[in-house]
Amino acid sequence: MVVLAVSSAVVASFGWACGSMMAHTPVRTVGVFEFTRIQLLTSGGILCALCTALGYWQSVVWTQWPAFALSVIVSVIIGNLAMMECLRRAGPRKTELLLSLKTPIVAALAFLFLGETLSLGELGGIGIALFGICLAILFGSSGQDEASVSRRDLLLIVVLGVIAAASQGVGFLVLKPVLSAGTEPLAASAVRIMGAAFVVSLAGLMPLKAVRPIAEMNWLLLLRVIVPGFIGYGISVSLLLYAYAHYDAAVATVLGSLSPVFVLPLLWLRTGNMPHPLAWAGALLSLSGAAVILL
Repeated sequence: MVVLAVSSAVVASFGWACGSMMAHTPVRTVGVFEFTRIQLLTSGGILCALCTALGYWQSVVWTQWPAFALSVIVSVIIGNLAMMECLRRAGPRKTELLLSLKTPIVAALAFLFLGETLSLGELGGIGIALFGICLAILFGSSGQDEASVSRRDLLLIVVLGVIAAASQGVGFLVLKPVLSAGTEPLAASAVRIMGAAFVVSLAGLMPLKAVRPIAEMNWLLLLRVIVPGFIGYGISVSLLLYAYAHYDAAVATVLGSLSPVFVLPLLWLRTGNMPHPLAWAGALLSLSGAAVILL
């Protein structure tokens, strides 16, 4: 069970790395709100169909609805809107760096509210992995893949990144008791995504410029929005929830935060620029930290 939980978190990281790379251009084209709305509606619909086909709805502990509601509002809506805006303004590298902050946030909250404690070995492994992740992000590219950032925008980007990291961490953590009560991770993911899709769709009815698409949609652009959405919301989220259900929250979070490591070869393939040796050193440190955690 531990091996499956660890593998799920690592594969979730790979999924988010792919989704981040695929989402950078379309989110700048269609706008953050419309991008998020389309992804939530399509991913939620696919997840609901899968849960119906697999008979997972009966596993949902509906008495835990406050946890679902909190996860929807904090994680899926606030967290993802902040993340997408950060991604649009700063690019995938800076966004991933700021999102890595959710690991210490989750560790602290899991200790305070769930009573989870970590061994010295696990703490050391988390520290090594986080240091490696930061190295992989900071030296992961020459910066040609990033959006240009002015000094004035830097503070806003940091604020957006911290909000996204804290919101995502809290949104996953509040579902751990729900998962422990027997709710299937895929069903939990479907409930939170459909709840978020409903709220975002209602918000889209408001006569505000911020919720209007900034580009005309076509089938190719729609596909480029849907695919990274399902990879992130449908596959990676469900896998990480499985890891949360069967392993410590802090460990699952750090293993689910390895996407900057997987981004390195993807950036290399896309740009043709070899990442800095320190970036590869960071990748090795991250994997070493993961190994220390599992020993």
